[in-house]
Amino acid sequence: MNTLLDYISVFGHAIAAALFGALAIWQFQRKVPRTEKHIWLIVAIALTSFWALSIAVEGFLTPIARFSETLRNFGWLAFMFILLRTGEGRDEPKTVNVIYATLTFVLVGQTVVDSLLPAFAGSPRLEGVTLYTSLVLRMIFSVGALVLVHNLYSITAPETRWGIRLPMASLAAIWTYDLNLYTITYLTQQVPIELHAMRGPMMAVIAPILVLASMRNTEWTLKLSRSVTFRSLSLVAIGSYLLMMIVIATALQIIGGDYARLAQISFLFGTTIGALLLLPSGKFRAWAKVKLAKNFFQHRYDYRSEWIRFTDTIGRPGPDSAPFHERVIKAIADITDSPAGILLVPDDSGQLVLQSRWNWSTVEVPSRACTTRTAGFFEDTGHIVEFDALRAGKDAKSEAAGIPDWMTGDPQTWIAVPLVHFDRLAGLILLARPRINRTLDWEDLDMLRVVGRQVASYLAEYRSQESLSEVQRFDEFNRRMAFIMHDIKNLVSQLSLLAGNAKRHAGNPDFQADMIDTLQDSARKMNGLLERLSQHNKATPEEPRSVKIAELIRSTIEKKRLLHSLQSGQIEDLTIFADSARVEQILGHLIQNAIDASAENQPITISARRRDLSVAIEVADHGVGMSSEFIRTQLFKPFASSKQGGFGIGAYEARELARAMNGRLEVESTLGVGSRFTLLLPLARHLAQEIPSDERAA
Repeated sequence: MNTLLDYISVFGHAIAAALFGALAIWQFQRKVPRTEKHIWLIVAIALTSFWALSIAVEGFLTPIARFSETLRNFGWLAFMFILLRTGEGRDEPKTVNVIYATLTFVLVGQTVVDSLLPAFAGSPRLEGVTLYTSLVLRMIFSVGALVLVHNLYSITAPETRWGIRLPMASLAAIWTYDLNLYTITYLTQQVPIELHAMRGPMMAVIAPILVLASMRNTEWTLKLSRSVTFRSLSLVAIGSYLLMMIVIATALQIIGGDYARLAQISFLFGTTIGALLLLPSGKFRAWAKVKLAKNFFQHRYDYRSEWIRFTDTIGRPGPDSAPFHERVIKAIADITDSPAGILLVPDDSGQLVLQSRWNWSTVEVPSRACTTRTAGFFEDTGHIVEFDALRAGKDAKSEAAGIPDWMTGDPQTWIAVPLVHFDRLAGLILLARPRINRTLDWEDLDMLRVVGRQVASYLAEYRSQESLSEVQRFDEFNRRMAFIMHDIKNLVSQLSLLAGNAKRHAGNPDFQADMIDTLQDSARKMNGLLERLSQHNKATPEEPRSVKIAELIRSTIEKKRLLHSLQSGQIEDLTIFADSARVEQILGHLIQNAIDASAENQPITISARRRDLSVAIEVADHGVGMSSEFIRTQLFKPFASSKQGGFGIGAYEARELARAMNGRLEVESTLGVGSRFTLLLPLARHLAQEIPSDERAA
């Protein structure tokens, strides 16, 4: 029998050494970034291969085997620490770092103790104490390593756990086997040759699992949860496991004989395989959660944690987060561990329609998702429908006319949660059946009602924001229309004056040429107005640039001279820093206002001169003028005008355009005498720098 076990040990460890060696070479040759985490992964795999090879060549009780096992454990411990340290959102407690440091110290002590074994070979008592110490240190390390594996998995955010599930399960299997091996050795005071021999085949099984994990996830990236708590439950579980091992080992020792060895091996492999199958299972975790909440806690929910999770899901969208309505479904589904759901909301007629799905593409929702009584039933009762009870005829509160057939016909439909806001149905959420089917108790119902009301308020706020946004778009359209109507009025006035002058000067060729230019300019402006009116117009004002003010004023006078008598006063050859189109638009408003306020025979004077670091463009008329009270309270107020049929927009728009170019608009006016509007715009920079400092101070 020993010969067979020797063959199993040699070939098993040789195969494990070959597999881990090949895995290390493959990882080294992969075209992935050489991060610290990846380097330590290769080191840990290579040290595992060296450990298996040393046992295959020298045996499991040799000094090289003990030393290589210590190196293997150190490699994987370092890899886990690097994995934790480089995780996103790292906020681990100091307790975890202390455990890593303690286990490193244990490995150092283990190396020192193993090195003393040859020196005490001649003293049975000292040799026995040394072996006992080495055995205890290995048990301590196995327990601590399992605690760290559990901690590393539990603190990882749920969305990234899939990436480390297989490697963590593999490490748990390795150290669970070691813990069983050394615990049995400690309790029986004998070397379990069978367990040492089967260690190689077990490691050979672990290698393909690590290969699969590497293929599924190239970097094994961690994203740590915000709330990183070291859970004492892992220590309790491992302590309970050790106690169970003592009881079972003692019972097997009483049985004695070859059956004890067989039972020990069977128990070891059974527990290891069971852990590999059950621990990664979502269904098992859901079952454990239900049983723990039912039997060990006064309340099913940790309300603080649930509320934080709920608000984070709905209220903290990230760049890659799901749309709002999907987050609403998920926030409620997570409370009951439901894997999927849909959201129905009322349309304009009050009928429920499908708004969004979350992980539930199979449910068929008709275009008319409810009956005429559905909304009224849920508004009146606020009843949470459990479809299993409804199908079994045990739900006396539900109204048959209010529940559509498609809801009860789908066996995956579990519960319906109404979202009622101020006695109005804001929506209805249907949740799919969870992994572990259960009935709702009073605490579930209370929790869902409270959360349902909160979600209903979020939905109502969302719809209010949409309505407000629509109103704002209409308001923007109306504001744009007001400015455009003012510009259209100015164009109509210009064309009316042009038509009146055409009766007197139609035969003049020069007038005809100027009239054509004016008509073309008016057509260009009207096309621009139509573009501004379009909701798809994305045009933006030009960037300010250097503009020759004399050329701009002469061009404006040339365009307006057919409409009224315009005179140019002193116009200095200056350069301003502005948007020429905006300046022309301001001058157009000011000149048109002056024309409207002046008699036909009263000329309008336009001049430009330098004032400090600005250019002052003046538009003066001898019209009816304005009172100081009107200038102070009405002139720049939208929709206030002293002219018959005026819009009260021109002066306001001219002032706002001037401000947008870092300028300003000044007004001087006297009733019955006339008005002077002065547009102040900044000089171009190179001209401003040429002004003497004493002139600037003045």
